[in-house]
Amino acid sequence: MLDNGSSHTSKATKKWLREHSRFQAHNTPAYASWLDQAALFFSILTRRLLHRGESTSQQDLADRIEQFTQVYNRTSKPFRWTYDGSPLKAA
Repeated sequence: MLDNGSSHTSKATKKWLREHSRFQAHNTPAYASWLDQAALFFSILTRRLLHRGESTSQQDLADRIEQFTQVYNRTSKPFRWTYDGSPLKAA
């Protein structure tokens, strides 16, 4: 699964995919809001759990992620979107 970033749609990437037919690219829709939701979740997971690197083993890490996910699912609230669709300006 690929987003529509320039590295995934370049001539070189398309050529490589043609030459390696066992790989089939599936692009996400442009501006896919569900993908934004997944990226937000992984950002939260990273900031709240992973950045400290306190796991003692792969199994400990998997257990901690599972526990975090269960608590997050019980306690999370909807995101409040603030973007109104008007063009963004560079600072």
